[in-house]
Amino acid sequence: MSASQPAFIPFTRPSFNQETIDAVAEVLRSGWVTSGPKLAEFEATLSDYFGGRPVRCFANGTATMKIALQVTGIGEGDEVITTPISWVATSNVILSVGAKPVFVDIDPLTRNIDLQKVALAITPKTRAIMPVYLAGLPVDMDKLYALAEQHHLRVIEDAAQAFGSLWSGKKIGSFGDLVSFSFQANKNLTTVEGGCLVLNNLDEAKLAEKFRLQGLTRHGMDSMDVDVLGGKDNLTDVNAVIGLEQLKQLPAYQSRRAELASQYFDVLRSELQAAGLEDLDLELPVENFTETNWHMFQVLLPLEQLTVDRAQVMAELKALGIGTGVHYPIITGFTLYKNLGYQAEDTPIANRIGHSILTLPLFPAMANEDIGRIAKGLVGILKKHRKN
Repeated sequence: MSASQPAFIPFTRPSFNQETIDAVAEVLRSGWVTSGPKLAEFEATLSDYFGGRPVRCFANGTATMKIALQVTGIGEGDEVITTPISWVATSNVILSVGAKPVFVDIDPLTRNIDLQKVALAITPKTRAIMPVYLAGLPVDMDKLYALAEQHHLRVIEDAAQAFGSLWSGKKIGSFGDLVSFSFQANKNLTTVEGGCLVLNNLDEAKLAEKFRLQGLTRHGMDSMDVDVLGGKDNLTDVNAVIGLEQLKQLPAYQSRRAELASQYFDVLRSELQAAGLEDLDLELPVENFTETNWHMFQVLLPLEQLTVDRAQVMAELKALGIGTGVHYPIITGFTLYKNLGYQAEDTPIANRIGHSILTLPLFPAMANEDIGRIAKGLVGILKKHRKN
């Protein structure tokens, strides 16, 4: 790389210290690399983290949501209310158990599901609400659970991005109904791939264990039975030991993410002012929300004020050595969902945001000066392509 070419900044990158690498090596040397003692330790540690609630880990965050639906008995003929702005796994798991996703529009500020509109979407077939905490920002948990209680609904929280987030000082997952987290590579706490489900009691936890591994229950040394249809969704000890080490570093990671997010607000506004673009409608995330984990920093591009689309903005940022992401296009715009009769236009706020949302780099190993470089690059592109 030449001196004039700066290092590429990906939109995210996991951090693994030497202790983590050594811990993985020790598991490999032990010979027990599938689900074993490290998984049990990880689940116990997570249970402590969530105030003693039962926790079971799985191969990925998609499995945690599907198994949550199975634990609640949701299936054919049931409806589950959710958001159209999420990774498509959120609604795919609803389809996979034979239920129907009901998409409700989102709040333009938080970009999370609009709970007032959820109330209007409840029918006699509604069995659950599945909110998504986009970029780690929770919905109003008091309103969510009041609504669920009023209508006797289960809540399956897609908290995939919200590990470490709080509500009224309480950890997301330490209260509520069923709470699903992802430990995929770009999450604040990663096991490379994996996830966990926080449950209400040991009966639910035992049922989740069955669904996790082929519906199997062992009896004694040589006897076993299968009484439900399960899958193959167990987490390995290799993944679990990574999670144990990540938990030790989580407070430092969270603090650093908050620092970087704060810098984004200051520097982006400064760059817009310096470029004479104060009237440009670049929408930033909710500010001063101290209880989010700042999983991502997302802006909404002012596409109506630009002569180019989002793809062109992303391409020009990449040419400057800046990686970005799209989290997420609207689910009802995918062919699978259009073929099922869904229309993106039915949720106009989500439709607009799905076309304009852009994820900027945010991860603990970033340098402070990276924020200035990203902000300057983005604002420069917006100025170049602004409509006259």
